This record gives sequence, structure tokens and C-alpha cells, in this order.
Amino acid sequence: MYAAIALRAALWIWFLGCTTTYRFGRYTLVEGMGVKSAEFAVLCLYSVGLILCYLLRPAGRWILLAILILWFIVQFFCHWYFTIFGASEKKLRGYNDCFRGTVRLFPMSEKRIVPDLYHIVQHTLILLNIVICPA
Repeated sequence: MYAAIALRAALWIWFLGCTTTYRFGRYTLVEGMGVKSAEFAVLCLYSVGLILCYLLRPAGRWILLAILILWFIVQFFCHWYFTIFGASEKKLRGYNDCFRGTVRLFPMSEKRIVPDLYHIVQHTLILLNIVICPA
């Protein structure tokens, strides 16, 4: 139970970075897009799912699970699909320009999208939350 709460809180705090920028000295983990962004809408949707998870047991857990699965599918098609299958020159250029200054574990590629550290951790947290969601 406490692990589930910790993972849910970690994902919420981590994803807050999509609306507010996380910088540590000269390193940018993620550049926030603000409250008028799709990322903020997803943060609100996830927040509603979290509230329902604790207020409407057991149905709220399944609502949260549906939100997490939807979120993961969107993230897959925004990031990992292009990592696996490659991206058009336009998509690759746009993605690399958008995330140029962020912390990376792996260098950018000329053929495939390579997610930065922020997105690797975010997607891992989403998957972990999907696994523990019914708990």
C-alpha cells in the first residue's frame, strides 16, 4: 500500500515538470510547457484519477488504471514508436530541437528519436504505476 502511494506521488511530482521547468544549476531536466498545455491537461486528468482511486474504491482504481494505460499509449506513440521504427526528418528535427538542452543518458540520433532522461524515468514510473494500480 505504501509503495503504491509512493509511486503515485513520485509520478505526480515527476510529471509536474512538464508544466513547470525542472533545472538544477546549468542542467535542465525538463522544460515545462505551462498551464495552457496538453501536458497540464494530462496532469489534471491523472490528479482526478488519483482522487477517485482513494475516494471511490474499488472503481476508482480501475478509472486510474484506464488513465494510466491511455497515458502510456500516448507516450509510446510520441516517443518510443519513433525510437523503435525511426522518424521522419521533420519529426526528428522538431523533437531534437525541443529537447536539445535536457539531460540525456544516450546521445541524440540522426535517424531515431532517443528519449532524454526525464522521459525515460517518466515512462518507467507510468509502467510501474500500471503494475501496482490495482493494489
